[in-house]
Amino acid sequence: MPKLRAHKAPGLQGQMRIPGDKSVSHRSLMLSALAIGETRVSGMLEGEDVLATAAAMRAMGAEVKRQDDGTWCIVGRGVGGLAEPANAIDMGNAGTGVRLLMGLVATHPITCTFTGDASLSRRPMERVMGPLRAFGTTFISRDGRLLPITVTGAANPIPVRSVMTVPSAQVKSAVLLAGLNTPGKTQVVERERTRDHTENMLRHFGADVTTEPQDDGTTLITLIGQPELVACDIQVPADVSSAAFPIVAALIVPGSDVRIEAVGLNPLRAGLIETLRDMGADLTIENAREEGGEPVGDLVVRASKLKGIDVPPERAPSMIDEYPILCVAAAFATGTTRMTGVGELRVKESDRLEAMVQGLSACGVTIRSGDDWMEVDGLDDVPKGCAEIAVDLDHRIAMSFLVLGLATENPVSIDDADAIATSFPGFVDLMEKLGARIEEYET
Repeated sequence: MPKLRAHKAPGLQGQMRIPGDKSVSHRSLMLSALAIGETRVSGMLEGEDVLATAAAMRAMGAEVKRQDDGTWCIVGRGVGGLAEPANAIDMGNAGTGVRLLMGLVATHPITCTFTGDASLSRRPMERVMGPLRAFGTTFISRDGRLLPITVTGAANPIPVRSVMTVPSAQVKSAVLLAGLNTPGKTQVVERERTRDHTENMLRHFGADVTTEPQDDGTTLITLIGQPELVACDIQVPADVSSAAFPIVAALIVPGSDVRIEAVGLNPLRAGLIETLRDMGADLTIENAREEGGEPVGDLVVRASKLKGIDVPPERAPSMIDEYPILCVAAAFATGTTRMTGVGELRVKESDRLEAMVQGLSACGVTIRSGDDWMEVDGLDDVPKGCAEIAVDLDHRIAMSFLVLGLATENPVSIDDADAIATSFPGFVDLMEKLGARIEEYET
């Protein structure tokens, strides 16, 4: 278990290309496996989570190969064509992957068992299993809600109208993926909009998906089941959730000027960018364009004097994964930054609210939290640092505290660098090319 230590850095300079978006990469593999023909995917994130999904699709009969030039080629089996895997499928730490795959399997007449690592095995799955049972799917799980989970897909699935009780793109996507092999209309009602990568990509493959605002303020998403999905090329944009780390690093390290290329800017994912701008960040978008149905642009970020704000709770679904690194930015902002509606952070790879409270407190930052809120008091001076952080198998906690250490008075260390490979392989190398000082060490 390698440990890493981040030291105060000079101004970060240069340009970088972030690995592909994890959410889009997962969906690219799954929908390609259900399409007719060969799909070519460029820019795929090759982190452990996505590789677990690739292995799962192979186990269910799709042909999934990585070419020497980094392009991935997937030959699909058609909607309804997934094969029963011979063995249990180990999803590692891939929460998005396993929840979406449960939806994919839910309406195929096969049985599939999903397992995961210690972190994933603590994460509740009932919020996905509940809506999927309405199709006729059955589940056997540990404690009724935890991995390992055995899914037996419905032989004669029933179309459903599912009303989301919590804003969750994973639950919505699981229902829509189950609807693919279900006759008739599958509908999802959202009270709050969540990221729409699944809807965008379904349309890209030729599915009939509509999104309609309702008079009561909800959004109705309708999928016509049993379409013929047609293979198509996909360019995966750079992951805005991964870009968040060099963005905040450039904002808090004095003298920084960084350009991050081809970042996905889906408005249902870009809440952090809006929030940082509200805090006074010098952050501009250049070369805005569309790739594979998703908006993309180059981000130019310069060191900035930030101010504390009240983050609107309705923004949480569009930036839920970015709150840990937002807390780091808040530590360098004048005044207090208040974040509400963030209870979802307690059931991520770790309890991220508690992880940030413990870690920032150890580094000399005042932070308070409740069931679904956090407050961070920015310092007039830089935080002292000088702490080793237990990351609890959580990649975003690991990277957040390494970024913190680039601007604190003393170094900040993390106890497990392996967690980073889950979503951002090459993170350390890319940051070092910008001028970051990050070293491996032994206790």
